[in-house]
Amino acid sequence: MQLALGPTRYAYTDITAITSHFRDKLGQGGYGTVYKGVLPGDVHVAIKMLISSMSDGEEFISEVSSIGSIHHVNVVRLVGFCSEEMRRALVYEYMPNGSLEKYIFSSDKSFSWDKLNEIAVGIARGINYLHRGCDMQILHFDIKPHNILLDSDFTPKIADFGLAKLYPRDNSFLPVSAARGTVGYIAPEMISRSFGTISSKSDVYSFGMLLLEMAGGRRNVDPQASRSQTYYPAWVYNQLSRQEVGEISEARGIHEVEKKLCIVALWCIQMMSHDRPSMSEVLDMLEAGVNGLEIPPEPFFCGDEYAPDANSLHLPESTTFSE
Repeated sequence: MQLALGPTRYAYTDITAITSHFRDKLGQGGYGTVYKGVLPGDVHVAIKMLISSMSDGEEFISEVSSIGSIHHVNVVRLVGFCSEEMRRALVYEYMPNGSLEKYIFSSDKSFSWDKLNEIAVGIARGINYLHRGCDMQILHFDIKPHNILLDSDFTPKIADFGLAKLYPRDNSFLPVSAARGTVGYIAPEMISRSFGTISSKSDVYSFGMLLLEMAGGRRNVDPQASRSQTYYPAWVYNQLSRQEVGEISEARGIHEVEKKLCIVALWCIQMMSHDRPSMSEVLDMLEAGVNGLEIPPEPFFCGDEYAPDANSLHLPESTTFSE
């Protein structure tokens, strides 16, 4: 009955047993450390031990319940949780193929264009569901390859989608309305309101950067690249606008999926939030063919003269910005 109503509540001793005393560490991030665990029946899970100073217990349980009611094929499912004194944990379904990051930036683990397109559409469906398909609108604020996990069939699933909601609304942590994210994927309005208000369009921007990286197999900012290619989105736009599209992915000639992903991405990364499509419009573009797509207006900062200097790009991988 409890399984039907929502995520299961576990005692901390259960979490210890499930993880075999936290033996198998899967990764670590700003929110906490993730361990592999096994539930009865040989069900594999990923358990995220959250940092200790999270919100009060009642608020945490209330929000976990709401997040636990979310079920979508492209969103990682919350199986259970632990809230015991200052100990907080989230129990997610385990994704055996890890994150998208290790596939799109690796030459020996590359996907076919059809599979990349399928993954892009799946991610878009998941984000659109978080924006429009739930009782509450959930803004992710940290869409990037690392937070897209792949199941045994390489179906993409969005992870860490509910963590912003679990932070207390006081001065020591960022409220949902405040900006957070990872350098290279943060929408301009996250840093300055002159680019628009923080909204679902902020996730659209991050998704656009993710699409560019999927299409090109390289990070959107690469200090090691030649001067004209350091800021990848500007280089892609210049190539598309000049119809010199043969080198967008250096390993292969241009493919129609590659061109489509790039065009949709450039719409998504328009500097002003009101110039970007909604996630449902992005999904429509991805599900259509490339022939009906127009190249968007030039995103601000495109063009070689606006490309950031590689020497100025040595920023920490993750950062947060307050209001």
